[in-house]
Amino acid sequence: MGDFKLSASLLGHDDDVRSVVFPTPDLVLSASRDATVRQWKLTSTKPPTFDCTLSSHGTAFVNAVAFVPRSNNYPEGLIVSGGKDTIIEIRRPDRSPQDNAEALLLGHTANVCALHVSEDGETIVSGGWDAEARIWRVGHWEAATVLQGHEGSVWGVLSYDKDTVITACADKKIRLWNVSGKLLRTIAGNPDVVRALCKLPRSHPSQADFASAGNDGVIRLWTLSGSQVAQLHGHESFIYSLDVLPTGELISSSEDRTARIWKGNQCVQTITHPAISVWSVATCPKSGDIVTGASDRAVRVFSRSNDRQARPEDIRAFEDSVKSSSIPQQQVGDINKEQLPGPEFLQQKSGTKEGQVQMIREPNGNVSAHQWSAAAQQWVNVGTVVDSAGSSGRKQEFQGKDYDYVFDVDIEDGKPPLKLPFNLSQNPYEVAKKFIADNELPISYIDQVANFIVSNTQGAAIGQTGASQTQAPGSDPWGSESRYRPGEVGAPAAPESRPKVLPQTQYLKIISGNLKAMQKKILEFNEEFLSSGSKDIALNPTGISILSATIQQLDQAQSSSKMTEGSPALKEGVELAVKIATTWPVEKRLPGTDLLCALAASSPSLATYTSSGSGTIVDVFSDAFANTEKPNHALLAIRGFANLFNTEQGRLIMDGEFDKVHELLKLYVAEPGKWHRNLIIAITTVFINYTVMLSASSSASASDPPSRPNADRALTLLDDTTKIINSATDSEIMYRSLVAAGTLLTLGDDFRSAAREVFDLEQCLGRAETTVKEPRVKGVVAEMRDELGG
Repeated sequence: MGDFKLSASLLGHDDDVRSVVFPTPDLVLSASRDATVRQWKLTSTKPPTFDCTLSSHGTAFVNAVAFVPRSNNYPEGLIVSGGKDTIIEIRRPDRSPQDNAEALLLGHTANVCALHVSEDGETIVSGGWDAEARIWRVGHWEAATVLQGHEGSVWGVLSYDKDTVITACADKKIRLWNVSGKLLRTIAGNPDVVRALCKLPRSHPSQADFASAGNDGVIRLWTLSGSQVAQLHGHESFIYSLDVLPTGELISSSEDRTARIWKGNQCVQTITHPAISVWSVATCPKSGDIVTGASDRAVRVFSRSNDRQARPEDIRAFEDSVKSSSIPQQQVGDINKEQLPGPEFLQQKSGTKEGQVQMIREPNGNVSAHQWSAAAQQWVNVGTVVDSAGSSGRKQEFQGKDYDYVFDVDIEDGKPPLKLPFNLSQNPYEVAKKFIADNELPISYIDQVANFIVSNTQGAAIGQTGASQTQAPGSDPWGSESRYRPGEVGAPAAPESRPKVLPQTQYLKIISGNLKAMQKKILEFNEEFLSSGSKDIALNPTGISILSATIQQLDQAQSSSKMTEGSPALKEGVELAVKIATTWPVEKRLPGTDLLCALAASSPSLATYTSSGSGTIVDVFSDAFANTEKPNHALLAIRGFANLFNTEQGRLIMDGEFDKVHELLKLYVAEPGKWHRNLIIAITTVFINYTVMLSASSSASASDPPSRPNADRALTLLDDTTKIINSATDSEIMYRSLVAAGTLLTLGDDFRSAAREVFDLEQCLGRAETTVKEPRVKGVVAEMRDELGG
């Protein structure tokens, strides 16, 4: 059987291709960080040529795509996609992006990063950054079975058979579930994050049932009983994706620039790409061809059949692009040029295994990488090693200043990477704190950003050159050596010196809604009203224009991080959002409340809104609390409360409505473990913002103690935050509760005494540091003990 060779290069995406599927020989699907899902349809066979059409175009990263096979109900099948906007979109392949989706599946509260469709096409499984997996029945879109209990992002999902689902998690565990939602088995012992899963055929020589892979670069073969039967070694960095060929061979893709074919326990072919990350790989069940998606924005098809391979000149062009590609020095570890062999080594020595890499010192002083091809029995040039950011000792310019390092930071909102400049003379925590403040990122990232800086400058000293600053391959916990992705696990130990967190002085906001998704959902519901004759509550053409103008202004405000002053369009948009959130049927109010939440963060117009009954915006949000069976409505309203603190007008409203807000939140504070973590995180953010307000008021009055109303308010908040600390197990809930309580301690001796004697805060702190063993929690607990006087 011959090697896979290039069949076609499919170009059109504007950013990393994160996911691919190959359902039939004439159809490839791809999803990208450019916010699109694309269909590639075969138009000619010699050479293979594909035509591209857009299936959907959103506003945020699309990270996963899957395909529901053709059936009587869906003759063309269905395209399933999900990403940063948390919505799983179901589309018919023959519809345009402007047409309504077949369904929009709501439930995930964070980035959807994994999708899989069962072999019979009856079930979709999804996984997300919200530490949940969900099972959806095709055609019955209203409800899903939720698989809870993960302690990190669910990176991989597999519908193994009609009764069993398997999940792979950032908490280093694999879990087997019954489709009813019952946990059947947990497989622990993986040394690192698990990202990928694949069902193995019964004929596989290992007799294993499925394969897993992840951050340690090893493929593991398992039985359903949880026994590990084999390990496949060869990759040199994170493995992102697995699939199985009709021959029973495995295929994997990795951060090491390669896709690899595995026969039994042996790697039989390595396909190197001119890209750092090969994010996804998939096989066509009928043809046995494969498709990959990579960080160079390209989709590529490979085939073993001569009839389906590209023209010789196109294959040579692909091989030349690999040869001319640059390999960051951080990816290959320390290199001592003087000890490397010269080009003569390639003629004198053979490789020992498929994919083995050998560095060569070229006559011009460059270092080239060569990979052994077992099939061709020769070394193949796969690129030139170059210095990466900060590794050469040369300064880099950023905004007119010179820095030792300038890192890329991928944030979660679908925007281009932010720049993080750093000099070796600086304190990593001070730099992290400033970076978070400058870019309005969540305070929960401070340890992760600081740890990222430390891990990528470990052992470096001022004036050092690159050799001692690089890391061994795969040692970077964030996914690629000079790029940080918030939220992933595996952070190194925190540096010893860190700035004080308390008191918190900045108001926080929660920007999580996708504006285009809100608009789309509102318009879909509006169409339903018009179709059913409910024109009295439907938006008229003027209302639709106001909605479009409001979304556009909010998008501009979020992009520039500036407040939108009270424009007529936004004032009308507030009225429109209030109408949707209070007069539409309860089950259709969610996008209106979400829109109000976004307006709260960016527009002073919302805070000054008064209803016909002279009620405030707090009264409008209070409608969302009417039905405790729909906590998502309350979640968005609480986020709206938090966001109101970000305008002066909003702070005045929240100050005056404290008692009303507190009464609305009391139910959730009484039993925080009963509710979804995102709801409690929103509540703790509101509490933090109230404590910032109290701290600012206390500072403004110099040495005078807080007024009686403020003192009562502070004690109420201290009571609430200690309740949450005493029940929290989630790290983010714990951290925010501690920051709120700690800021209250800085208000004066009376509050420190109450914390010790009334609320037994020392016992709370002991529970916090034993429950959540994170450096940021340990640090804020230490600061609180200092405030308490021991």
